[in-house]
Amino acid sequence: MEFKGSGQSGQSNNNRVSQPRVPASATEGGKPINMMRESSNKKWMIIAGVIVAALLVMCLGWMGWNRFVNADGVKKAQYQAIFLTNGQVYFGKLTNVNDKYVSLTDVYYLQVQQSSTVQPADNKTTDQNPQVSLAKLGNELHGPDDQMAINRDQVLFWENLKDSGKVVDAIKKNQQQK
Repeated sequence: MEFKGSGQSGQSNNNRVSQPRVPASATEGGKPINMMRESSNKKWMIIAGVIVAALLVMCLGWMGWNRFVNADGVKKAQYQAIFLTNGQVYFGKLTNVNDKYVSLTDVYYLQVQQSSTVQPADNKTTDQNPQVSLAKLGNELHGPDDQMAINRDQVLFWENLKDSGKVVDAIKKNQQQK
């Protein structure tokens, strides 16, 4: 018995695996559309997973970096001294440094004690070594909060203070007295 269209005589079409018939409108490029949707969805899920993982790594890295080392060089565990263009110096904790302002909290400044006489008897008796003390911001007549926002243009420079320095030692003694 011979089948027409089998290509070879004497062989039947029973050895061929039949493919399900998909209407021509439901295919694109020879692949069924539902199979294309599944592979497209899998690709987007993988891409979304990679993006989420990358964002998570970046956020954790930024948080870790910010916790130990500030990009501006501010050592958060230490006090800083800020020197202004008008000659004033303030001591405290730098908490925010941006292009417009620097924020200082736990603020102290140097206070020079003047002699009690209004007019010295002669110019030779003026005090060559004035008494300098550390004053805490907030005890002034106008009662400011213990925080300063300083215009960045007014800052000459700032520096981290060692815990073993005289200023930090005086700050710690002041805090112990309260």
